[in-house]
Amino acid sequence: MRRFRFLRDPDASLAGAGPDALLDNLGGPVCMLFSGRDTSRTRALVTLLHGNEPSGLFALHRWLLSGQQPAVNLLFIVASVHAALESPRFSHRMLPRARDLNRCFKPPFDDEQGRLAEEILELLRLHRPEAVVDMHNTSGSGPSFGVCTHLDRQHDALVSLFTRRLVVSRLSLGALMDISDATCPTVTIEVGGRLDDEAHALAFEGLQSYALAERVLAHEEEVDFGIEILRDPIRLELRDGVTLAYDDEPRPGHDITLRSDIEHHNFGEVSCDTPLGWVKDEPQTLFRATDAFGRCAVTALVRCDGGVLFPSQGLKLFMITTNASIAQSDCLFYAVATESGLPLISASQIPD
Repeated sequence: MRRFRFLRDPDASLAGAGPDALLDNLGGPVCMLFSGRDTSRTRALVTLLHGNEPSGLFALHRWLLSGQQPAVNLLFIVASVHAALESPRFSHRMLPRARDLNRCFKPPFDDEQGRLAEEILELLRLHRPEAVVDMHNTSGSGPSFGVCTHLDRQHDALVSLFTRRLVVSRLSLGALMDISDATCPTVTIEVGGRLDDEAHALAFEGLQSYALAERVLAHEEEVDFGIEILRDPIRLELRDGVTLAYDDEPRPGHDITLRSDIEHHNFGEVSCDTPLGWVKDEPQTLFRATDAFGRCAVTALVRCDGGVLFPSQGLKLFMITTNASIAQSDCLFYAVATESGLPLISASQIPD
């Protein structure tokens, strides 16, 4: 059974009166192909893998109304329409009891989300795009950035169409960007907070740059795109059964209370004296953190002093959320070392 409806060169009427009308008109997962001036090449943009991240859909709405023709074929994949339609709209990351779609792009594809991810991969194999952009919003407010699995000029070039900040992560989570290879560079673009007008504007501006440029991959002589590189981030996650709240003081009945203003540290540097919140036990019993080599990294990230949670060293934090349900199902934040190029875990911190 095919899950995606295929539309070729849809006209502006699909957009309706606004993004909500467009969502209604889509009704479910949709793959659209906009014919380019050059039909020998194709680029792909995937969005709405999470139903509560609307900037990509808003950009599609504006694109439909603009009537512009892309430079090459543009394959536009809109995935979690059902989750976005769930009331209240654009508030559900995924449907109840469903897996995170952006963790399903590796076998087994044996549930509904897995089969949806498998069909996305089939669509990309069929159309053989020269590049793929996977557009997302961050769950909290914060600046834009790109993510890729390895660093080269092609990933730099793609990310530079949207932002000047790139995270290079070797964590294999089953995300769409994990498929990236030399024949089809694939990047994740986080355009900013899902409620931020600046993020919606950046999504459309970036879409236009990506769709209208004759070339989006690097020329041979291009080596520096002026991008800040953050390498090998580590995710701080909650252990099963741990309770979490956000407040300005310890919340009774919760194992962890993070500061309600913690997202102000997004892409900022925190020192080992910056309070992050309060904990009722040692961090190793409350948190999980694993680096790309499978080593435990909790003590390299956070420490407890008198019930107050602090960074263990100077860190740069990003993807911080103040949504407890997202923190429970995904992670609290990502972290890299303050000094670029240095590992978060030194040899002395590696457990025996």
